[in-house]
Amino acid sequence: MKLLTTLLLLTLLVAEDSVVISWQTDTVHEFGDLLQDEPATVVFKFKNISGQPVVIESVRPTCGCTAPDWDFTPIPPDSTGQLAITFDAKKTGFFSKKVKVFFSGQRKAERLYIEGFVE
Repeated sequence: MKLLTTLLLLTLLVAEDSVVISWQTDTVHEFGDLLQDEPATVVFKFKNISGQPVVIESVRPTCGCTAPDWDFTPIPPDSTGQLAITFDAKKTGFFSKKVKVFFSGQRKAERLYIEGFVE
């Protein structure tokens, strides 16, 4: 019985850690030079490579200057979805920001990066 319980738990852990999406765009976006106080947006696209519908459960930017926008509806298997990230460009100088994206069925967050220079 202990062996069966252990195998079941291991199976659940492995299934939870499996990758459910494939990025269709680069996960690092270079905005280049931006003008101060003019927000800039990039759209990251992904494909559901699992056999189940996938939902973006949570998006966590590293600061308040970065705002995510996404559709809350499930993405069917072999279909694509997208996530828009807007940077507010209020402070001048170089910036590099990380955004963590959590998908259903995948414990480990996907990481996206945006960078550039605000003039």
